[in-house]
Amino acid sequence: MHAAFVSLPPLSQFYMEHRPRALAIARRIVGDTDDAEDVVQDVFARLARRAPGFGGRAAWSTWLHRVMVNSSINWLRARKRRERLSHEPQEPLSPEVQAVGSEMERHFGAALEEINEQQRQVLYLREVRGLSYPEIARLLRIPEGTVKSTLHRARQRALSLMEERGQQP
Repeated sequence: MHAAFVSLPPLSQFYMEHRPRALAIARRIVGDTDDAEDVVQDVFARLARRAPGFGGRAAWSTWLHRVMVNSSINWLRARKRRERLSHEPQEPLSPEVQAVGSEMERHFGAALEEINEQQRQVLYLREVRGLSYPEIARLLRIPEGTVKSTLHRARQRALSLMEERGQQP
């Protein structure tokens, strides 16, 4: 049985009607008005292209609430990753620490080569490139749930390969 196509109300009308509520949801989650505005703009920009995931089983406002919550949470996760990546180490790394890091990268790279292609792509995009689940899903054209389950399996497989070789992660 195929779901009936449910059309989005005119976007300008939908935006004017639901923007205040969407902004309140995002602000409550991300904690900053400017950042919340970025999340709202991103969600409505995606809606302008198409209404992803709306199957018509709920009201538009209910669906938008869920999208805003998920998008805000994903935005926070991405911000934490960006902050983590942007911080410079306080002290220069010792040669021993640098050597261990290089060795771990080599072991991780070897483990990546041994897992299947989809797992390798998802693990690389998440752990090395720092992309969010929705970004990976869009890039690979797979559902976000598939990204999450594939990432879990890829991490488990890579860790098990490293442990089999006596390489501590």
